[in-house]
Amino acid sequence: MTVSELVVGVNNWLVRRRRRGVRPEALLLLLPSCLQRSGCPRSVRTDVENCQRCGRCQVGEVLELAERMGVRVSMATGGELALEEARGDAVRVVVALACAKELRAGILGTWPKPVLAVENERPHGPCKDTGVDLSALKSALEFFLDRSAAAGSAADEDAARPDPDDACAKENA
Repeated sequence: MTVSELVVGVNNWLVRRRRRGVRPEALLLLLPSCLQRSGCPRSVRTDVENCQRCGRCQVGEVLELAERMGVRVSMATGGELALEEARGDAVRVVVALACAKELRAGILGTWPKPVLAVENERPHGPCKDTGVDLSALKSALEFFLDRSAAAGSAADEDAARPDPDDACAKENA
């Protein structure tokens, strides 16, 4: 185990001990540019929406997951750009996907903001055509999301509506 892997593991353990539910718009999903297939003619580095979702890499699958969950996605071409995104005022928590070395730098650079780190898969070596365990990424996103906040507006509307079977409401009407 490397020092970076140790830092990532300890960080994730500490973050998970302090649950912090947020609305989807306050969560940033930060992706490394190496997730995109190296031979892809579409540049998703400046705008992830340029992805055609062809299935040759996992960028499209990650974007679909993020859309279903309502979270913002950013792809960083380097550590400084990633830190700039993560330090934004609108961002309360971060789920970051990268190699252990980059994750360690990001965790330390954004402290005390909570970052759940997901290590990427590197079947072709570092920084080229990497992958992600989608279930691990989904789990990290779900950990931070406050589903009661998303459902809260519908619950508030239902609570404001009188219950037709409520005897007290009928008497006071």
